[in-house]
Amino acid sequence: MSDIADLISKHTDAMEAQLEETKTIALETRGQFQELEQKMSRGGGGGVGEHSDSWGSEFTREVGHEVKGLMQTRGHIGLELKTIITSATGDSLIVPQRDQMLGLPKRRLTVRSLMSIVNVTSGSVEYPKLATRTNAADVVAEATLKPESGLTFDLETAPIRTIAHWIPASVQVLEDVPQLQSLIDEELTYGVALKEEAQLLYGDGTGQNLSGLVTNATAFADPMSLVQPTMIDLIGAAILQCSLTDVPPDGIVIHPSDWWRMRLLKDADGKYILGDPGANVTPMLFGLPVVPTQAQTIDKFLVGSFRSQTLYDRHRTRIEISTEHDDFFTRNLVAIRGEERIGMAAKRPEALIYGDFGNVT
Repeated sequence: MSDIADLISKHTDAMEAQLEETKTIALETRGQFQELEQKMSRGGGGGVGEHSDSWGSEFTREVGHEVKGLMQTRGHIGLELKTIITSATGDSLIVPQRDQMLGLPKRRLTVRSLMSIVNVTSGSVEYPKLATRTNAADVVAEATLKPESGLTFDLETAPIRTIAHWIPASVQVLEDVPQLQSLIDEELTYGVALKEEAQLLYGDGTGQNLSGLVTNATAFADPMSLVQPTMIDLIGAAILQCSLTDVPPDGIVIHPSDWWRMRLLKDADGKYILGDPGANVTPMLFGLPVVPTQAQTIDKFLVGSFRSQTLYDRHRTRIEISTEHDDFFTRNLVAIRGEERIGMAAKRPEALIYGDFGNVT
């Protein structure tokens, strides 16, 4: 019995010694926390004081070994968090992903593609134009005098005109946002092309305006005297009128609204005349391409030989950046310019037929 009592006594002494050691470690750890709290308060709460380390690294360095000791004796350490960082509190630090820049819609420009294009190197173009033709051709007997025909020419001049515009931009934004430079270039080029299409059709030839296709066209006069013609009938009659000038037509220019008015025409059985809705119908009438463009006035049509008319390119649209002005030095602004120089000659005005559908009063 005495042996058992001695064993119990020794075990009890060992447990008491271990508890005493645990108590000592706990007191030392409490002191370390107090010292850490004082150091953090001296840092002003902003994370910059005597030590630039974060509270996490400070905590690990100062009391890391005590933490290990307490874990071995199943002790616990409490830590109060003053602020929880979430996606809401850190919203200003989260940078969203940015997609490509989105510009405004652009009209499909096609009148230029109908015309003959000639590159030139001067500020105006002279071209001879046949004014009159005297045809005396006839059958002749052997060894008799042949009849003489005659041709007269006029010398016409097509001036080269400038279409241009510009936009100011800061040096910094062009350097920092490369996409913006590309967008500006595209918009300036498109703006010039938009004005060009309007000039090619309706330029009145005064001042710096081109002399456009409609301005030079011949008025529609139905050679067939159709009764209650449809829009398609009127286009057919205009094609005939052009063909009677001995210059075959090669295109039709109308407003998109008028094309769709014709596209939606139905026969007596309710079938679409120009093709089923499910079909991919190329804009075409009587074998000629139809160019629907908003540059054309609604309810009007232009039928004719566009290849017989010439567009002169002095230089196509180009983009230039200038720093040679006061705003560059004082405000860091540059000028970005889009510009082209073109001329036009309606060499066969009789082969351009301009008319009215009669749907708009």
